[in-house]
Amino acid sequence: MISVLLGFSDMLLSHDENRDEYFMRAALREAERALDADEVPVGCVIVRENQIIARGYNRREALQDPTAHAELLAITAAANHLGSWRLEDTTLYVTLEPCPMCAGAIILARIPRVVFGAYDPKAGCCGSLMNLLADARFNHRPELVGGVLDNVCGELLSAFFREIRNRNRNRTDFSGDM
Repeated sequence: MISVLLGFSDMLLSHDENRDEYFMRAALREAERALDADEVPVGCVIVRENQIIARGYNRREALQDPTAHAELLAITAAANHLGSWRLEDTTLYVTLEPCPMCAGAIILARIPRVVFGAYDPKAGCCGSLMNLLADARFNHRPELVGGVLDNVCGELLSAFFREIRNRNRNRTDFSGDM
């Protein structure tokens, strides 16, 4: 069992907490939902006028869909909520740096601001491997803020993958005894 203290008992914005941290904590709540479903714990919320209008968490395993990333599910929900594919005047908060697919969807949805938690050195395309959101060849370039609550976001992911490795190691240890 993975336990990471996230402190979500009270989701009211405190005076000491900035808006980005507040909404990143909401995205972390979505990541916990993914964790509960034994999915890679990535969560996302989309905010407009200081209200969460859409939520998503990783569902690739449950849906057997390689595109079921938290960001894409939240973008679809936000478009449905607004009745438009143009998600102008929104901010997307996600616990892990978006991959190339999600960065492309962010550009195409015209999301003006993206805030992410942990950097992803293996697949991140908002600064780690490259920065698609800043590429001047695209007609839309969102504002980007990275590393918000990165320690908490990163630890949740690290704990999940540690648990997976331990499960696999235990299976290997027991299979050799038969």
